[in-house]
Amino acid sequence: MDNLFESVRNAFLATDVERKLLLTRRAAAACRKGESKPGEFGKPVAVEHPGRPGLPELVRAKYLPKRGFGTQEGRAIMMHAIAHIEFNAINLALDAVQRFDGMPEQFYADWLRIAGEEAYHFELVRAHMRQLGADYGDYSAHNGLWEMCEKTAHDLLIRMALVPRVLEARGLDVTPGIQKKLAQVGDHNAVSLLDIILRDEIGHVEIGNRWFRYCCRERGLKPESIFFELLDEYYPKGLMGPFNLGAREKAGFSEYELGLLTRP
Repeated sequence: MDNLFESVRNAFLATDVERKLLLTRRAAAACRKGESKPGEFGKPVAVEHPGRPGLPELVRAKYLPKRGFGTQEGRAIMMHAIAHIEFNAINLALDAVQRFDGMPEQFYADWLRIAGEEAYHFELVRAHMRQLGADYGDYSAHNGLWEMCEKTAHDLLIRMALVPRVLEARGLDVTPGIQKKLAQVGDHNAVSLLDIILRDEIGHVEIGNRWFRYCCRERGLKPESIFFELLDEYYPKGLMGPFNLGAREKAGFSEYELGLLTRP
């Protein structure tokens, strides 16, 4: 039987896009079928060295190309930005498996399932980009999601608090607005694939919520208190709205948390 951690690290380190997708799908399927199990944990790959291709070029957010909806290229740039988020999310899910030792087996199964779904999302978005005459790597991208992965690599509780519950939850907030603009210009295919992504991402954020609360229970901490303490530390200016309260509630945010997020 394969060592789950070895197969995940092979996928994490893969720099070729097609190979990463293949190895991620294989690792997720093997875990789902019971063909791989957590064995000896081994040494995690350094968080600063995720496998990724030479392109896209990574730049600061202010240097990104404009994402207009009125032109085909503008929509391609928008879909490229989403594809880059999904590619980073593959590495994020794989990193959660290969970095944090001593967790229940369900933790690793959950995050490998997420990795497989993120790979599927990436393929959906890239296929639509190709219909628009572009491909992943054609435009520059920023690295904000992965920078937070690096900042939280030392502590699973902080990773679960700030990546699924903040950065990935942000996708729940902004997706309906993007869909509305795409529908206005007649790109109904993009609207449909974002429906799939939004549905799955609610589940991903819920998994992050669940394991965040697990970590809090293990350490005798109150989830709502520690979450807002971490927000004050890492996001002193607060989180920007609007918030998709319905999606966040489905993903496991409490009424109290939603009230604090939306307070003036």
